[in-house]
Amino acid sequence: MKPFCLDRISESALSKLGEDGVADSIAAADSILVRSSEMKGMDIPSNILAIARAGAGVNNIPVEECAKKGIVVFNTPGANANAVKELVLCALFLSSRDIIGGNRWISEHKDDEMIAKSAEKAKKAFAGHEIMGKTIVVVGLGVIGVMVANSCLALGMKVRGYDPYLSIDNARRLSKDVCYFEHLEEALSGADFVSIHVPLSPSTKGLFGKKEMGLMQNAVLLNFSRDALVDEASLLEALENGNVLRYVSDFATPALAKLPSVILLPHLGASTVEAEDNCASMAIEELSSYLSEGSISHSVNYPDLHVGKKEAEKRVCVLHLNVPGAISKITSSILKYNSNIASFVNKSRGEYAYSVFDVDGEVDAASIEAIEGIIKVRIL
Repeated sequence: MKPFCLDRISESALSKLGEDGVADSIAAADSILVRSSEMKGMDIPSNILAIARAGAGVNNIPVEECAKKGIVVFNTPGANANAVKELVLCALFLSSRDIIGGNRWISEHKDDEMIAKSAEKAKKAFAGHEIMGKTIVVVGLGVIGVMVANSCLALGMKVRGYDPYLSIDNARRLSKDVCYFEHLEEALSGADFVSIHVPLSPSTKGLFGKKEMGLMQNAVLLNFSRDALVDEASLLEALENGNVLRYVSDFATPALAKLPSVILLPHLGASTVEAEDNCASMAIEELSSYLSEGSISHSVNYPDLHVGKKEAEKRVCVLHLNVPGAISKITSSILKYNSNIASFVNKSRGEYAYSVFDVDGEVDAASIEAIEGIIKVRIL
């Protein structure tokens, strides 16, 4: 394993690679570690076998192009979940109490010798509300959403959850006291707070538009996932008519930055030392597992497949299109040398598939690569 770092990566995590673990150029690397660098349009050389994003979002990576080239792309879901959850809780308090306004007042009157007395008179202008007993809707119950929902319950809030794709694992982690809704429209009715925790995709872009915000009445909308999940034109209208009382987001835009009812942060969700260490460590583990033994975990363009220790002399890892007859052709190519297939596993994901053969005997990678639909072959 010899990754090249496109961004500054946690030194603590990189130290696990040893003294010669990081490549000094992309040409000398077999993989890439990346955070926020834009890779779309980048010429990725053929020596790169995998890319790991130290974070959850992969909008900066040409995922489909990489799949076609046989480059497995990983992300690190959940590694920064606690950092994001804590910032969401902070946003709850910032939006319900005028803490920012109060602090700004202090800064503006810092030269007042009687500031303590003046503050007592001024503080009524910054009165807010407690969140205990208020209703929050958590939209998206992935790792972060579940943590936010459970934490809000602990703070005494009434919590509603919505996620049409709720996984079994996350359902187990979710408190039984969270009221689950099958329809977003029903969940939004009467909510005091709404917190968005869904990934950005073509189907979720503009998830919160005129219709959704029209169902809210004097509610606070929190967005610490992706800016494009909220339609800005609809949001501006909702802020003006009172459907959305306040908007708190980790993503700044010129139009929103001008509004007093909007609190914007400079994408601080995962900006903690702990989160950066966790994301980098997880990304390195994913690359190491794939490059050394052929296992895939948390890929965004190929199926996850855990293969464990090699059970034969060679391990043949094949990335290919998910088409009829592909596996039989690969098997025939291996068996023509009278080699023995000790074990075989396969998994598909959409149009792509991944097959791993443990083989005793000779294997000709070139003959397998010549098969139609084969993208990349590695022999370990």
